[in-house]
Formats: sequence, C-alpha cells, structure tokens
Amino acid sequence: MTTHHFPVRIYYEDTDFSGNVYHAAYLKFFERGRTELLRAEGIHHFELAAQGIAFAVRSMQIEFEAAAHIDDLLTVTTEVAAISGARLTLRQVVLRGETVLTRAMVVVVAIKTSGGPARMPAVIRELAERKGTA
Repeated sequence: MTTHHFPVRIYYEDTDFSGNVYHAAYLKFFERGRTELLRAEGIHHFELAAQGIAFAVRSMQIEFEAAAHIDDLLTVTTEVAAISGARLTLRQVVLRGETVLTRAMVVVVAIKTSGGPARMPAVIRELAERKGTA
C-alpha cells in the first residue's frame, strides 16, 4: 500500500499549558490524514453521505512516543492495513522530520446515515484491492 502523507502545522490552539501538543489534538490530525487519503483517491465524504454511507471510528490504539510543539511542521502518514466487509483498518504515524511522535492503529466501520452497519463501499474495497491490502 502506498503511504499517504499529509502536512500539519502546530498552532497555539493545539498546545496545552506546558507548550506540548495536547493529546486530543492528535485525534484531529489522524482524522485529517484519513480524510485526505480518501480525497487523494477521489473518494469524498459528501458523495458517500449522499449514498447514505458514513464512517465511525470503532477503535483506536495510540502510542505517544515524543511531544510536538508550537510551530512544528509535522507529517501524518496513513496507509490501509486491512479491509473486510464493514471494517477498514488504518496504520497512522505522526512524524516531525524522521522522528516518530505518535502511532495509531484505527479501525473504521461503515454505517448507514439512517443508522446501523453498512458494507464497506465498493470504491474503498476496490482501492484496497488496487493497493494489495484486500
């Protein structure tokens, strides 16, 4: 699977009283990375929503290895680790240069906007097949 790279600049609003990036801010960075991975492949949330499909994070395992600080330029990498009927597992990393700051394994599930589980959209299953992760 090709790894998608998304740049993130750290602003004052991302930090806590100690000057480090607040742990919950990484959730936003990871979300943006996942969205931009799909966008780079021509898959847009608004189009999926029009089809009655959305995504929900089912689980996320995060390891914080080092801190980011105001004005840092980070990179969020995202790659598909696995895909099944309704689940998409993604491996994500936040880096400052070559230094790993945070790692996450994220399981995202497809849901119907009207409620309940849905099958992973064909366009995403096809993406995983093209990238060799299906």
